[in-house]
Order: sequence, then structure tokens, then C-alpha cells
Amino acid sequence: QVQLVESGGGLVQAGGSLNLSCAASTRSFSHYHMGWFRQAPEKEREFVAHITRASSTYYAESVKGRFTISRDNDKNMVYLQMDMLKPEDTAVYFCAAKYYSGTYSRADAMDYWGKGTLVTVSS
Repeated sequence: QVQLVESGGGLVQAGGSLNLSCAASTRSFSHYHMGWFRQAPEKEREFVAHITRASSTYYAESVKGRFTISRDNDKNMVYLQMDMLKPEDTAVYFCAAKYYSGTYSRADAMDYWGKGTLVTVSS
């Protein structure tokens, strides 16, 4: 069982930055692939970014060049640095983990989820 707790959300103006953090409670954190998803009001949860256990990274086209995912295996942490934020980035952001390799951009492919942190970008 892996527990995930996100933090770092808040209100920011368009063009600003936020850094989201996700703390994982597992001794084998380095074995997990980690991802960030988001869900805007009345929309489905969508893929944002993924980092493999080998630290390869993947991004949704909508955030490529603006967001950066990273991990610190010594601290059991994964981060999402979000720059040049836009109002359409407003959503609840979720941290997720999966053990086995494979599909990473579908929410139903992930095994564990945090409760989310709200990001609001004002215009």
C-alpha cells in the first residue's frame, strides 16, 4: 500500500509559477513510476506528467515546455514545477503511482492516488 499526499497548490496569476510536491509513504518508492494528473470542474481527469523509476519523463502536449516533473528517491518525493501558468491550468492536481511499467497516460493505469491539491490560475 502506498499513501500519497500532495501539497503546494494555491492561487497564482497567469504567467506565474507553482511547485507541487507529493510525499509517498513506502520503503520502495524508487521502484514506483510516478505521475501527475489533473481534473478541472466538470471535466475528466487528464494526464499531466510522468516520471519512471529510471527518471525518464513524459508530458502532455498542453504542458510541455512549461511543467517539469522530478523525483527525489532519498526523500520519497515527487515534484511538479509549473511555470508560465495559464487560466486553463486551473484544476485539482493529483499525484499517482504505479508499480509495473506500461501505459502511463491513463488514469485507470495508476495504482495509487493522493487526494489532490487545488491550483487556481487567475487571468
